[in-house]
Amino acid sequence: MPLYEHVMIMRQDLSNTQAEALIEHFSTILTDNGGTLVDHEYWGIKTMAYKINKNRKGHYAFLRTDAPASAVQEMERLMRLHDDVMRVLTIKVEEHVEGPSVQMQKRDERGDRGDRGDRGDRGDRGDRGDRRRAS
Repeated sequence: MPLYEHVMIMRQDLSNTQAEALIEHFSTILTDNGGTLVDHEYWGIKTMAYKINKNRKGHYAFLRTDAPASAVQEMERLMRLHDDVMRVLTIKVEEHVEGPSVQMQKRDERGDRGDRGDRGDRGDRGDRGDRRRAS
């Protein structure tokens, strides 16, 4: 069966237990339609980049599933109809990565950001810093 990863954002005024109950509700829908929930993570309340339905924050959840396409479509359909779910993103993957997702890892465990390249002397702005409007 194909492997999928889902991220869903739920309304911020839900409690943590209500958010966890929604995760369980959608995982049972998936299993009833022939799929399996491999793993799930509750990421907590996070601030979004822009408002969705007048909400600035939301409960984030991450699901790893192994399910036929019809089961995923049914779960997504019911997620989009549910009033407490604001957004859903589903991605088909080749394989699931073992261990916690990047969101759940501590900053030290994520590793370096890599070489940021030669950015030059950032203090020397050259002509860009001296632009003035001519009158």
